[in-house]
Amino acid sequence: MATRTVQPSLDPLFQPRSRVGRELGIGIYADGAMIEEMVAACRDGMADGFTTNPTLMARANVSDYREFAREALSHIVDMPVSFEVFADDLAGMAGQAREIASWGSNVFVKVPALNTRGISTSPLVAELAAAGLRLNVTAILALDQVAEVLEALPPEGPAIISVFAGRVADTGRDPVVHMEKVVRLAASHPGVRVLWASPREVLNLYQARDCGCDLIAITPDLLAKISLRDRDLREFSRETVRMFFDDATRAGYRL
Repeated sequence: MATRTVQPSLDPLFQPRSRVGRELGIGIYADGAMIEEMVAACRDGMADGFTTNPTLMARANVSDYREFAREALSHIVDMPVSFEVFADDLAGMAGQAREIASWGSNVFVKVPALNTRGISTSPLVAELAAAGLRLNVTAILALDQVAEVLEALPPEGPAIISVFAGRVADTGRDPVVHMEKVVRLAASHPGVRVLWASPREVLNLYQARDCGCDLIAITPDLLAKISLRDRDLREFSRETVRMFFDDATRAGYRL
């Protein structure tokens, strides 16, 4: 299990508040773009923060970026919320980042580690961090990207690096081994939080905790499954059979 020293001065911002987050010692960020789901996660104490991105927003039929952010922030006032830039050139990203940062003191600006042409955004990350913006550097997969981004960020933060462990796993690599290496790289930056992004199953929550990640982004469907923690497996088996039986009955199957 990888461990690292975390900057204590950032605890008011990053300290887990959700019941599961407190019990497991990892911040749980609800990942989505449905206002009602974000409000419910906030109201029900299921989240310690929130993340979104242009893809999730498009799937949720968000048509006005500013209006979506304004409404979200009217409900979420004291937890971190990450909104992402969508320009592809560094100058455009810089302008969007500064506007997004102006939306609230709890806002983190998501900047991808590179653009669509593969050009690193690290110079921009360094510039924005030096200007005092709270950053969430995202779409990171490779370890050399982690090292480059960390070099651009001040060790004291506050910042987040979102490493897409789920996509790493999609390539056949062990995401736990990969994220343990990320955590070791981040040891020199106690003010930078390591976030396990793109989880595929609830198990990833425990894997993220055990390998030393500070945060994990959880989609609403996975967030709902957290309630299954420590369920009796025989009872769960019976419920599964009940599901099969009820569905066959409703379908009117006959043999």
